[in-house]
Amino acid sequence: MQTMRKLEDLRRKEILPLIEDAYRNIASHTGLWFCNANEEFGLDEAIRLDTTAWLAVSEARLSRLFQTQGLKQGGISSLFNDWSQEYLISLLTDLAKNWLAQDGAWFQAVEKSHGMDLAKKLNDESLEKFTVIEARRIMYRLQIPSNGGLAALEQALELRLYARINKQETVWPDKNTLIFMMNDCRVQSARERKNMMAYPCKSAGIIEYTNFASAIDPRIITRCIGCPPDPHPKEYFCAWEFRLK
Repeated sequence: MQTMRKLEDLRRKEILPLIEDAYRNIASHTGLWFCNANEEFGLDEAIRLDTTAWLAVSEARLSRLFQTQGLKQGGISSLFNDWSQEYLISLLTDLAKNWLAQDGAWFQAVEKSHGMDLAKKLNDESLEKFTVIEARRIMYRLQIPSNGGLAALEQALELRLYARINKQETVWPDKNTLIFMMNDCRVQSARERKNMMAYPCKSAGIIEYTNFASAIDPRIITRCIGCPPDPHPKEYFCAWEFRLK
């Protein structure tokens, strides 16, 4: 019979994966809470509850971090006080790359086991909610007011995770119209380099950009100018038009 080992009996290399899984478990458990709240109360209330729950433990979370690292209490700004703006932006860029990589890994895992159609279905359903969550969090952090119009949308688009890993551009044909172009897409560019066909992301894009814009301001109408599998010019992979009602 194998002897039971306590945590203190484990070697360092055995403890590190447990720490990794602890972060995964926090993310998974929080995600399940959010999904259940969404089913019970709707997306808007789930986002509100998520914010309330996050803020309720933010101070305690930081206090534990300071205590574990032997740092003086002083808030998150003091924790990163010696980190330059450039380093913080590079950290955010790395997180954006990790987010995209994990998203792609989920897609491939479902596709391999259950086929492309179900992978696209789950991807579209995930984007339908995630794009609203991301928009609302950007609005909260920068105190962007509701119904801020196209200017608020332009600001929010600049702070998405995608903006850290793709090259994008906004153009104002007139004061009531905003054109958004994805000049370089990390996913589509990688497929081009491998001589693969463009991934047909138009259905997901319509859901993503329509819901993102509506979360910023419900008056915004979204129109797809072009998105794979549509042919596209060299200037962009996809382009979207936003107008106020």
